[in-house]
Amino acid sequence: MKVVGLTTSTADRKRRAGQRIVLGIAGPALSDEERAFIREARPGGFVLFARNVEEPRQVRELNRELASLLPVELPPIRCVDQEGGRVARVREGATIWPPMRHVGNVADLQTTREVGAALGREVRALGFDLDFAPVADVDSNPKNPVIGDRSFGRVPQDVARHVAAFIGGMQGEGCIACAKHFPGHGDTAVDSHLDLPIVEKDPPDLDRIEMPPFRAALAAGVGSVMTAHVVFPAWDEDRPATMSAKIIRAQLRERLGYNGVVFSDDMEMKAVRGRYPLELQLREATEASVDVFLMCKELTLAHEAWEILVHHQEEDKRQEDLAIDANTRWHSLRERFFIDASPQPDLGVLGCPEHLDLALRIRARGGES
Repeated sequence: MKVVGLTTSTADRKRRAGQRIVLGIAGPALSDEERAFIREARPGGFVLFARNVEEPRQVRELNRELASLLPVELPPIRCVDQEGGRVARVREGATIWPPMRHVGNVADLQTTREVGAALGREVRALGFDLDFAPVADVDSNPKNPVIGDRSFGRVPQDVARHVAAFIGGMQGEGCIACAKHFPGHGDTAVDSHLDLPIVEKDPPDLDRIEMPPFRAALAAGVGSVMTAHVVFPAWDEDRPATMSAKIIRAQLRERLGYNGVVFSDDMEMKAVRGRYPLELQLREATEASVDVFLMCKELTLAHEAWEILVHHQEEDKRQEDLAIDANTRWHSLRERFFIDASPQPDLGVLGCPEHLDLALRIRARGGES
């Protein structure tokens, strides 16, 4: 698979802009309006949620249809949030996994690797290519309303070991993992779906607590990283991490040496939506080296974002160069996981006895009262 075109025509700019959007849809089937936009913008991928799910066969068929709408040279990366615990978009027919806190409590890295592998098999059987897991946040704030037991634990080094094991298991099954939410959402007292959190920590404390799981994820070869819509004044007083070159470019890219795909968290979350103009969000996030933007539900917002990303390239050579860089990383991720990929597992792996037994053993050994 080759990287298509580093030219400057309008068609190329539109293609590059589309490839930087992962699109959500409204329901369990595509509308005519959604089909038309997909054919026009050719998004880089799709993300499905519980609203899109009826049963496993329907999910697999929907993922097949989504891919069929795009040219073969631009296969989409089809994504889902299937973490286990409270964040599981597909439940009917799938294994109901305990929260990752319970997995961490078992304190056995082979078990964690097996969970990552089992989740990877089930996600791929449903037609997905990427799972937005694992959570690499350290659960360091008991008042945190959004992370909690989604984290493997409260000790940074323990979380780091489990994050690496999980990634090894999942990506060993051909499913792309995503470490989230960089540089850390574990010490917030605010849900970024609802407001803009601020983490008041000095750099040494951020380095000691927040960074170890992300360092471990990168060392494990994680395919992608997701940003946090969180402000870290020690690094950037003015912008959440998603929009901050001082955080994503300086800390993740330059300091930690990561050159893979960076996703934004959902751009419809209230930590950013309505707080900054969309044009500014996309411009600054691009400057920060965010590659792909999650537009999880509203088609009108996705369409507006696509047009802005085209215009940015027309108006600013640096924005165009950064869009080319982003597309190159996206194509490299495809090459890494799509070329010589193992066959898609059968739907029979969902809720199979082996997976159910693993989930049961984790609940017995790692469950919290």
